[in-house]
Amino acid sequence: MTAHPPPAPAVPACHGDVCITCSDVAVAVRVRELLADGLAVVDTDAGPEEVSVALVEAGPGDVVLVHAKEAIAVVERRP
Repeated sequence: MTAHPPPAPAVPACHGDVCITCSDVAVAVRVRELLADGLAVVDTDAGPEEVSVALVEAGPGDVVLVHAKEAIAVVERRP
């Protein structure tokens, strides 16, 4: 009998505009205050939340897009 390698595990595929793995959802939130270590408190619909701003240059009053608790873009600078 010939041994065959096991089948490769199925990898979720992305189709259209939405990735089934992460939903490709980013939420616009306003930065309330900067904390140490690249973190910030932002205002969300559910109340204040701590997120990482290590990938962007954002400050209090700026609006950032957040995905998986990571700010990925600044969409509006503070006035």
